Amino acid sequence: MQIRGSRRYLFAMLDVDTRYWIAWQVAEHKGTDDVRPMFRKARDVAGKVPSKLTSDGAANFAEAHRAEYAPKNFLRKDSEHESHIYMAGDRNNNQMESFNGNTVRLREGSTRGLKTDDSAILSGLHIYHNHVCPHLGLPEHSTPEAAASIAIRGGNGLKALIQAAAKAERVKSAD
Repeated sequence: MQIRGSRRYLFAMLDVDTRYWIAWQVAEHKGTDDVRPMFRKARDVAGKVPSKLTSDGAANFAEAHRAEYAPKNFLRKDSEHESHIYMAGDRNNNQMESFNGNTVRLREGSTRGLKTDDSAILSGLHIYHNHVCPHLGLPEHSTPEAAASIAIRGGNGLKALIQAAAKAERVKSAD
């Protein structure tokens, strides 16, 4: 992705079963930037450590997994990191590659890059991916929100999200 003309990388963590986009981080370097903040955020959002993390062979993911998710007691195997992936079979990161291509790069092209690392476009894309966009790989082409059994009050998901955001902004302005 491009931010003010400079190459940046969007790292994201998705739940494999629901495709729910849990956390993300924008980085300058693909294999060396510290991704522990994203791992901590994912743990906070999910309320637990993942039983399995699948990533490419980047050293920064292995380091972050050891620091944030690896059990302190070596007899326990709470979280496994699978970093030796293949294009076919059950040891792959195809969901992540699809996410990067179909979700991020397609939208980035239409916006002609981003202005800042914390661009509202990323937050909007995060909401759209989780709560509005149906996914072909999910039962009945549902949204990750529905697959994760998360319910937004108000019926129509997009309309309810916009109303909730507007209400939150009014409350924030009143403070």
